[in-house]
This record gives sequence, C-alpha cells and structure tokens, in this order.
Amino acid sequence: MQTIGVGIIGSGFMGLTYSEVVARHAQGCRLIAITGGRRAEQLAADYSVPADSSVDALLARDDVHAVVLATPDLDRLDLTRKAAAAGKHVLAEKPMAPTVAECDQMISACAAANVNLAVVKTERFRKITRKAKELIDDGTLGPLQMLRTVSAFPLPMSRQLFEERSWMADPRGGGLFMGMASHNTDFLRWLTGRNAVKVFAQATTYSDIPGPPLSVMAQIVFEDNIMAQMWITGELPNPSLPSSEVRFQVFGRDAMIDLENFEYLDVGKGDKWERIYTPERFDYLKEPKSPIRLYPHIGVIQEFIDSIREQRPPCVGGAEGRAAVEICEACLISAKSGEAVTLPL
Repeated sequence: MQTIGVGIIGSGFMGLTYSEVVARHAQGCRLIAITGGRRAEQLAADYSVPADSSVDALLARDDVHAVVLATPDLDRLDLTRKAAAAGKHVLAEKPMAPTVAECDQMISACAAANVNLAVVKTERFRKITRKAKELIDDGTLGPLQMLRTVSAFPLPMSRQLFEERSWMADPRGGGLFMGMASHNTDFLRWLTGRNAVKVFAQATTYSDIPGPPLSVMAQIVFEDNIMAQMWITGELPNPSLPSSEVRFQVFGRDAMIDLENFEYLDVGKGDKWERIYTPERFDYLKEPKSPIRLYPHIGVIQEFIDSIREQRPPCVGGAEGRAAVEICEACLISAKSGEAVTLPL
C-alpha cells in the first residue's frame, strides 16, 4: 500500500487546515510541499516542507501524487486541468466550481487522465450530521416530507470576510452565496438521498458589497415530492440569529429533527422534544488546529487518501460536487428569470 504524497495549493485558513490534517492526523499519506498565496513560505516552514515557487513546480514533483485545492473557486478549473495533466489526484474545496459547465470540465479532465476527483463536503463527516443521517435512514422520522435550512451571518462579518478575501467579490466566482450554500445543497441531497428536480428562488444584495448576491431564498423540490426551503444570507444586522450558522430542520411523517451544526441535535416525536446529541465546543478562530474542529476535515482527507490507495472512486466525487453547484446555479438562474428552473440543467 503506497504512502500518498500530498501537495497543498493555497496557504490561507483552509490551506493551514489541510496541511495540519495531512501532516499530523490522516493515515497513509504525508505532506510534501505547499505553494500559492502570500503565506505559503511561512506555512511550509511550520511543517518543515518546501514552499514551491509555483503550481507548475509542485505538480512537476515525482513525490507528489495528489493535491488539495485550497484556493478560490474561480481558479479550480484551471488548477484541476493542470493537476490531471500531471497525473495527480485532486481534492477540490467547496464549491467545486462557480458553474456546472466548469464542474463538467473538471470531471472530464480527471476522467481522461484516470485520476480521482474528490470534493470537500465536511457536512457528511461530522459526528452530529452522521447521527442525523442515521435517524433518517433507520426510519425514525418515517418517509421524509419537508426540509428547511438556514445559513445566516451578520453584515459586519461579511464585510470582514470580503476585506480578507477580495476574490469573493469577483463576478466570475460563486461568492459568499455559493461558499455557504454549497454546504446546504449537498446536505439536503445527502439527507434525502434524492436529486433536486425544480428550483424557484429570489436573490438580491441589500448592502453595498459587490459581487454575487448576498441574500437568497429558494424553494427546492426533490424527487418523490419532498419539499425544501433554503435561506442563505450574509446581511443580517447584529446580533444576527441564534443558532443559524448552519441549521437544518427535517420533517418526516412520524417525527422531526432540528439540527444546528455546532449546538445541538433534537428529535421531536409524539408529544415531546428530546436532545439526542450535543457537540463538543471549540473556538473556531482561536483554535484552528483543535482536533474537534478538524474531525470532519480528517474524514474528508482520509476518504480521499483511501480512495487512491484502494484504487476506487471517491465516495464524494465530482458528480456530488457538481450536483450541489447545480442547485446553487439554478437558484441564480431562477432569480434572474423570475421563473422556476427544472433540473438537471
């Protein structure tokens, strides 16, 4: 069983995250080199690996078998093409790309090169979300009927994000909306085990922040007439909403789930609500290397590495990443046209 050499492209917060996971947590791999971004040299020094001068230099290394794209979404198609042409397996951060068309090109490039293409979907690897999935799959809720999801941030936090990540305002990318909503749309698909078939949405920006819309409300219909509502916004006034960073409510025929990623998992059945799970606490900004925070990222990396070593497709591959982007893109198309959009695009 080969030890997989991993190169990290991108040196921001997620570049640090995956460097830490590869270097100190995941099995069957080792961190080889880092490139890209103004922090690359320091990040590489922190892990005693080279800071390659360019993406091309990193991809030319014989000891790099796979790369993690911890980069802006608008760069991922070009980077995936280069990595695939160099024979490197690819793990792309979410959203996979800003458009379905770019996702398709990424999938084609990796298929032609016979390399794995995986997409980061941490919602599938959290302890709390896996518990929710178990409750759905074991029939506790009965047949699913409706879902609701909210990801909401206060406007001051959005302003800070845009100051730190100016690329989020680039109209070629998916902006804050896709960065947030690609989690929600994938999670809706994963929980229901169904594909979306129709989307109707409204989208706007109430503030002066440029780029893609910051506030989107969507009605999504899944196969078997399962209905879902999705509200994504980065424009709430302080103090924002309690328990709204990543919240999901799932309604079945027999019971209900209320879930907030970092707060609680409750089940409502009969005449009462019961707290099923309370996640461990950590400080997201002050403890970026906390094992509690890293747990789902370790799961993402480990599955990617295992897929390479076992010579099989990744469990969360290009098709899954594409499907999440497709729902997001359908929201924007619907908002622009004022019409419901039928999927697939």
